Amino acid sequence: MRGSSPRMTKEGPSVGYQTKLFIGGQFVDSLEGTTIDTLNPHDGSVLASVAEAKAADVDRAVEAATKAFPKWSRTPAMERGRLLLKLADAIEAKAEELALLESTDTGHPIKDSKILDVPRTAVTYRYFGGMADKVQGSVVPVEAGFLNYVLREPVGIVGQIVPWNFPLMFSSWKMGPALAAGNTIVLKPTELAPLSTLRIAELMAEVGIPEGVVNIVPGFGWTAGQRLAEHPGVHKIAFTGSTATGRKVVEASAGNLKRVQLELGGKGANIVFEDANIKAAINGSAFAIFHNQGQACIAGSRLLLHEKIADEFLDGFLTLAKSIRLGNPLDPKTEMGPLTSAQHRDRVKTYCQIAHQEGGEILTGGQPPADAALAKGYYMQPTVVRAQPDDRVCMEEVFGPFVSVTTFKNEDEVLAIANRTPYGLGGGLWTTNLQRAHRIAQAMIAGMVWVNCYKRVNPGSPFGGVRASGYGREMGFEAMHDYTEAKSVWVNVDAQLPPWYPR
Repeated sequence: MRGSSPRMTKEGPSVGYQTKLFIGGQFVDSLEGTTIDTLNPHDGSVLASVAEAKAADVDRAVEAATKAFPKWSRTPAMERGRLLLKLADAIEAKAEELALLESTDTGHPIKDSKILDVPRTAVTYRYFGGMADKVQGSVVPVEAGFLNYVLREPVGIVGQIVPWNFPLMFSSWKMGPALAAGNTIVLKPTELAPLSTLRIAELMAEVGIPEGVVNIVPGFGWTAGQRLAEHPGVHKIAFTGSTATGRKVVEASAGNLKRVQLELGGKGANIVFEDANIKAAINGSAFAIFHNQGQACIAGSRLLLHEKIADEFLDGFLTLAKSIRLGNPLDPKTEMGPLTSAQHRDRVKTYCQIAHQEGGEILTGGQPPADAALAKGYYMQPTVVRAQPDDRVCMEEVFGPFVSVTTFKNEDEVLAIANRTPYGLGGGLWTTNLQRAHRIAQAMIAGMVWVNCYKRVNPGSPFGGVRASGYGREMGFEAMHDYTEAKSVWVNVDAQLPPWYPR
């Protein structure tokens, strides 16, 4: 049940969140009445008990989306865009509340939620609001006597599954282009951090997005997620999460051969060459791995250092890592908060043990902080491990404040290391040599490459990976095309020729 909006008090944020499913424009209980506790990662306390969607609830949501689709798909694109622009305005008007909500539920430091998460969410809806009436068909030059044109039409009913590391922002990446293109949506937010997505559903209703166009069904992956991926009434499934779960989504989708879009794991190589600006590379590399506690698929989790500057770089990097201020994510001074769940903190701890077993050297971190004030939370120290390229910690995604360090001698060696993992999402490099920058960027197997920066995103720039990191793209024109179908129409414009006459 919706109570008061979260706000800061002397004891912390007040409790009062939307906790029901959003189906057909209404907030409703789950059919079985079961709930999921969403926990505060700072201290493990229960924030709210959220209705748990199961298969029958997903069916209800798909039915509502199906009912809404004909009218929404025929709504003028400019009107769809206008509603998304109103939503962006509403998000900006509620920026403080949304930042507090996101930080409370996920553990993001409040300064990051204010500066990055909420503004990026608003700008994504604003971008696709402006994009809605910019997607055009085309006319194809064909034989005399015929006209051939191509229409871009919405895919239909879209299922979307959003993870727990950036729930507010990622929901906008998925819903923005889908709505702009004229699709209706059933979105399953993560059971670990669903509160900001449900708040966005309230704002959508307030700005006038019609009933059934968006439906939000928090639930577990093996029930609600499974049903959404396999549902015969869903025409596309868009998933962000682990590579292992992505494979299960593909298998579940095969029943009706629905379109699949996957944004999966990564093991980003972050290369520092001998001619790099060392100070800039240290600061950028720390952001690449420690922002959001390393819980990012694009994190620069493999630090590859040229042997000539490795010692100098590590001196500065380790000093910075040890100085990062851990603490309550609602404290504006906090630079790194807790991981989002106890299970994930334990996963990171396990990889610290694996690093030790494989002969790696933990240069700093490797365990929860000693501060008693953080003992109840899901905290881990920033961790830097010296390891070999084929070690598990260099090949498998840890998804935490954990970076492996390896040295290299030349370009050929570092490219072999960078491209060694099965992933291909993002990577970066630091150099002042322009020719090298372009050469390495082209040779890296990745959907995104950053040069002298890391983790830059923009709603106009395609986001996604290759190989085990998935396929399809979020954002930009590519996202709009991924949420539309191309229909080729042939017209015989020569009335004197029968339609079957060959030309």
